[in-house]
Parts: sequence; structure tokens; C-alpha cells
Amino acid sequence: MNLNPITAQFLLLKCNGNEIWDEETCRKEGVPESWFEELSENFESGFDTDKNTIYVHGRMVNQFRGVLDLHLAYKLAEYLGIDWQRATQAALGRQAEVAAIQAELDEL
Repeated sequence: MNLNPITAQFLLLKCNGNEIWDEETCRKEGVPESWFEELSENFESGFDTDKNTIYVHGRMVNQFRGVLDLHLAYKLAEYLGIDWQRATQAALGRQAEVAAIQAELDEL
């Protein structure tokens, strides 16, 4: 699947600001391989609170390689010509940032 503006918009709508997309998910959803390589990180669970713990298929994991969907949303916004820094300046939290970027789709 090639990324085009329509595909990018649909992909942006799948972001919520709280997920880490693994390589398989990125491929399935049409994220360019070069973006995965650029944006992917190795994450470690923090077991101090549930919010800091990474789960895969309902099971806790120590480490996980993937892309924060927030960072993917930034990249998609740039691709679409959305000024995500302006759009997110008043947002409080990752989910609010993604929602603010998604709201900008109405302006395209």
C-alpha cells in the first residue's frame, strides 16, 4: 500500500495517543517502512503503575519495539501539511494532542 493523502488521513484517525504500534501493525496499516525505521524505539515497561506497563495481547511485557502513535500522528500531520505544533500547543496530554491534530483534518 502506498501512502497518499487519503490513506494518511485514515491512518491519522486510527491514532489515539496511547498506543505503541509494532512493526506488523505498521505494515498492515500502510506506514512506510522508512517511517517505521525513523520513529521506532525500544520501550521498557515501568511496573510502578499500570499506566507505565506495556501489555501485548493482555500480557505484561518487559520490552517492546514499536512506534508511539503520537509520534506517528506528528509525522502524518507533517505529511498532510498540518502545523501540529500550533495545533497542539494548548493540548494537555497525548490523547488531547492527537485529537487536536485530527481536528485539523476538517481544515484540509
